[in-house]
Amino acid sequence: MLMSEQARDQLVKLLRRRRVVELRDLFEALGTRSRMTVFRRLREVGYRTSFTHRGQYYTLAELPQLDEWGVWFHGDIGFSRSGTLKETIAVQVEQAPEGRTHGELSHLLRVRVHNPLLELVHEGRIGRERYRGQHLYVSADADRAAEQVRQRLAGERALARTLREPTLEETIEILGEALRGAGEIPSPLEVVHRLAARGVALEPRLVRSVYEAHQLTPGKKTAPPT
Repeated sequence: MLMSEQARDQLVKLLRRRRVVELRDLFEALGTRSRMTVFRRLREVGYRTSFTHRGQYYTLAELPQLDEWGVWFHGDIGFSRSGTLKETIAVQVEQAPEGRTHGELSHLLRVRVHNPLLELVHEGRIGRERYRGQHLYVSADADRAAEQVRQRLAGERALARTLREPTLEETIEILGEALRGAGEIPSPLEVVHRLAARGVALEPRLVRSVYEAHQLTPGKKTAPPT
C-alpha cells in the first residue's frame, strides 16, 4: 500500500485526469482493497459522490462546475451540492419559486424520481398539491407552499399573455384604426395609443402581429375612401 502523502498525490492525479471514477479505480490507484482506507484518503482530499448510478461514482469536490440549481453532469453521471438524490430533490422542491412537478424534476436530474419523492412526502419533508391534473411538489411550510402555487399561476398567466393571438374583434379594431381615412398607415404604436383613447387596451405586440399578418407598412399611403 502507498504511503499517506504518496497516496493523496496519486488520488488527486487520478481524479484530475479522469474527473470521475468508480470505487474499483480507487482501489487500484491506492493499491488496497480496504474501503476504509479509500474513504479516509477521499476525505483528506475532499470529494463528491454521484447522486445518479446509486452513488457509484466519485470526483474531487473542487471539480464540478455546479449550475444555478447546484448540479453538474459528467456525461450522464450527476453530482449535486446536496449530495444524495433524495437530498437534492428536497432542496430543488424547496428552492424552486414555483415548486416542481415530477416531470420537471426528472428532466432536471435525468433520473427516475418517483420513489424519493414519495418518501419525502411521507416523511413530511415536502408537500404535494393537486394542480391541473398532476401533482405539484412544494415546500412543507404551508405559507411557502401557497406562495409557490401563486407564483406558478402567475407564470402561466404571463406566458399565456405572451403567446396568445389577437381575437377577430381585436383584429378588426386594429385594421380599422390603421386604415381609417386617407393618408398614411400609422405606426403600430400610434394605433395602440388611438385604440387606448377609445378605451380599447391592446399590447403593442398584438398590433404588430396584425400588421405582419396583413402586410401593413407604416408610412405607406392608404387608398382614399370611396
